[in-house]
Amino acid sequence: MNYLALQAGGSLGALAGILPFVFIFAVFYLVLILPQQKRQKKWQAMLAEIKTGDRVVTSGGIRGTIVAIKDDCFHLRVPPDNLRMEVTKASVQQLITADEEKK
Repeated sequence: MNYLALQAGGSLGALAGILPFVFIFAVFYLVLILPQQKRQKKWQAMLAEIKTGDRVVTSGGIRGTIVAIKDDCFHLRVPPDNLRMEVTKASVQQLITADEEKK
């Protein structure tokens, strides 16, 4: 009889030992992973809707206008000398809207 009581208490102790790790993982998921997934989906949707003539900002801070679209890169025209450069799609950070251009 004593053996059964010890065995039942041992399984409860194991559950109590694992519970903090489960809680930490849940908080980690809600605070870090879920927002990052939402940002990634939003960025991919922005890349999918970019078309020729749109103004963009790259991760290096270069502002330019899209003049051609290839499979994995964009061709940008960068003022003031209308320099044409090729950048990867992954380097495009932001699409500049008309409201942001006025500022």
